Amino acid sequence: MGKLSGKTAIITGAAQGMGANHARRFVAEGANVVLTDLQEETGVALAQELGESARFVRQDVSSESDWDAVVKTAEEAFGGIDILVNNAGMYFICPVDEAEPDKVRKLLEVNVFGSWLGISKVVPSMKQRGGGAIVNLASLAGARGIPWHAIYGASKWAVRGLTKTAAYDLGPANIRVNAVLPGAVQDTGMFSGGTPEQMQQIPLQRPATLDEVSDLVVFLASSEATYITGGDHFIDGGRGLW
Repeated sequence: MGKLSGKTAIITGAAQGMGANHARRFVAEGANVVLTDLQEETGVALAQELGESARFVRQDVSSESDWDAVVKTAEEAFGGIDILVNNAGMYFICPVDEAEPDKVRKLLEVNVFGSWLGISKVVPSMKQRGGGAIVNLASLAGARGIPWHAIYGASKWAVRGLTKTAAYDLGPANIRVNAVLPGAVQDTGMFSGGTPEQMQQIPLQRPATLDEVSDLVVFLASSEATYITGGDHFIDGGRGLW
């Protein structure tokens, strides 16, 4: 049996990159998965690849009605919700005084409001199931000051705060909430390879693989982590040590 056998998960931003890798790993570990993304064509293709254990719903995570549709799909197709992976996010970098207000508002709406909205929408179903696990994707940029990352970093600091308070509020309902903080990760739109100088700043001298990040997400969602909640779980090769 897989680590997630019999569980149903919602994974946002799952059409490509890290989210798609999480989806593949969750299905491989026995979970049913509702994949969401704005990229409908690639999302549908991934759901077809994954078979009967997967459904795709086109979703803007900042839309309440879209969240209602996602929850309805999970409940009708698989009976309820056990796991939420808040993976969807926007990313841009620039000097703090050059950010465009509309882009700032949109990024915060997706990264922060969208994560909170997802939590609020899945909790009733999780309570009916007797508990659940929520994994919020934050970032190393949400734990230290990184040049040109003021807006993105601020959103991920907020996700960490949301995680900790949600863990406290939802703990009595047996719902665990954890944050994953990746550093550089291969094969994502946020990392273009890195220079030798940048790699020297990482004690392990390389970026993470997608599978290494998914390993951590699967673990936190599984019964192997039933006494872990409210945590910041760094996966950065040691980059945040200094």
